[in-house]
Amino acid sequence: MQAPALETRGLTIRFGGHVAVNAVSAAFTAGTLTAIVGPNGAGKTTYFNLISGQLPATAGEVLLEGRNITKAGAAERAQAGIGRAFQLTNLFPNLTVHENVRLAVQSRSTGAANIVKRWSARRDWIEKAELYLESANLADKRDTLAVALPHGDKRKLEVAIMMALEPHVFMFDEPTAGMSVDDVPVILDMIKRLKAQGDKTILLVEHKMDVVKSLADRIIVLHNGTLVADGEPATVISSAVVQEAYLGVAPKAAAKEASHG
Repeated sequence: MQAPALETRGLTIRFGGHVAVNAVSAAFTAGTLTAIVGPNGAGKTTYFNLISGQLPATAGEVLLEGRNITKAGAAERAQAGIGRAFQLTNLFPNLTVHENVRLAVQSRSTGAANIVKRWSARRDWIEKAELYLESANLADKRDTLAVALPHGDKRKLEVAIMMALEPHVFMFDEPTAGMSVDDVPVILDMIKRLKAQGDKTILLVEHKMDVVKSLADRIIVLHNGTLVADGEPATVISSAVVQEAYLGVAPKAAAKEASHG
């Protein structure tokens, strides 16, 4: 059996008397895409924040390729191979599109001495950044300041930056939220290409069930901070607990609906 690339064991966080994530244990293997779904307030983004280090856990552990990183901060986890795209874009607003991606490429370069060299002398950095921009359909906006981009392009740029950082684990928090109908396929295609590489571990928080069905190998359902379902998409989506917790359908009504379908 393949060892997990990422694992959470009893991961918990409390805010005062409120348990936002309640002892969630799950293992994620390379080459798989797991969708994490649940109603608003279920703890999905908080669970992501615990994995990527934005929040410290009250209890439990996070392991990356067998190494316990529970005490590591967000920067250390990113360096170790966890890539995160947020619900709100996280860019250098006053740098160009190309400069944002090039900095990510540059950060992966070995040798600190290279950092102080004039970047224009490094054709390899420039060309690599341009490849990521092409994959995000942003090549024609390479010299545009990030702050001037429309929302959909900002989301695409953030994914391009994450790809340039070359993480082992990709975490997408509602990557298509607020995007136009034209922009959504670009993001989904980028995620599909990552998945096709076969060696990346991808976690996806997403409300749109059609997106989940088209991408996920597995679905995890959180409800009130607790993991209530985990399995193959068709099985999980049709389960009574998901119909009730996620879709707001009472179990008996769900069964009646299914029998008449």
